[in-house]
Amino acid sequence: MAGATLLGVVGGTAEEPRVGYLDEPRPVTPELLSLAGPVKPTEIFRFAAPCAGTACQHFDGTDCRLAAKIVARTPAVVDLLPACRLRPTCRWWLQEGAAACLRCPVIVTENYLPSSELRQAADPAD
Repeated sequence: MAGATLLGVVGGTAEEPRVGYLDEPRPVTPELLSLAGPVKPTEIFRFAAPCAGTACQHFDGTDCRLAAKIVARTPAVVDLLPACRLRPTCRWWLQEGAAACLRCPVIVTENYLPSSELRQAADPAD
């Protein structure tokens, strides 16, 4: 996706993935993507990209419904705001504030064992 950056590296377990945030976001390049090796980059990297607006099924014309549903339906997973360099421009932060950041470390693209709350929040039809 145009404008995407590498925000962090996914660690933890399949049951409870956790993002380890980079000191500085990195631009997404073919060389960076090749570092994923035999797995998909989205399995080990956490990317951030500009809001796609009306091109996204979670956008309601004003807000990101995904961010709102994650805040409303899932518990915070950390007590302190993660060390994130994207916060000043992050749509979720600007829309939902600290509540979004307290859930962000478990938001990964490839979640093979999501909680029922996270699965429901991610469903654009719900």
